[in-house]
Amino acid sequence: MNACVCVCVCVLYELREAFKEFDRNKGYINCRDLGECMRTMGYMPTEMELIELSQQISGGKIDFEDFVELMGPKMLAETADMIGVKELRDAFKEFDSNGDGQISITELREAMKKLMGEQLNSRDIDDILCDADLNGDGLVDFEEFVRMMSR
Repeated sequence: MNACVCVCVCVLYELREAFKEFDRNKGYINCRDLGECMRTMGYMPTEMELIELSQQISGGKIDFEDFVELMGPKMLAETADMIGVKELRDAFKEFDSNGDGQISITELREAMKKLMGEQLNSRDIDDILCDADLNGDGLVDFEEFVRMMSR
C-alpha cells in the first residue's frame, strides 16, 4: 500500500507540474489547451479523443481535480512500472523540503498536504514512514525511498 501511495504522489507531482504550466494562475486549463498539455506529458490524443473530452468538460474549462481524474488513471497505469531515477529524485525533493537528504515525519505530512490537498491521518503517515525507514532512524533517505518504490 505504501509504495502505491508514493507512486500516486509521483503521479500527482507530475500532474501538478503539467497543470501549472498551462494554468496561468486561473485555477483551470482551457479546453483548447488540454491537448497540448497532454502532449507535453507524452500522450498523443487524436482529434476525436479531444472532441470527446471537450464534450465532457463543462464550461470549456478543467480544474486540477478534474484534470487528476482524467489523467491520473492513464499515468498510474504507465508509471507503476516505469518510474525513473529523475522522477524519484523529483518526488524525493518534494518531500525533503529542508534539503537535508532525509524525509522526516513533518516533511512527509507537509508534502502529502501540498501534493494531495489534504492530510492523511497520523497513523497512515506513521505507517508510511515506518515501512520506508529500513534502518530505523526515524527518517527516510533517498536509498530507502528508492527501495520502497521498487517493492
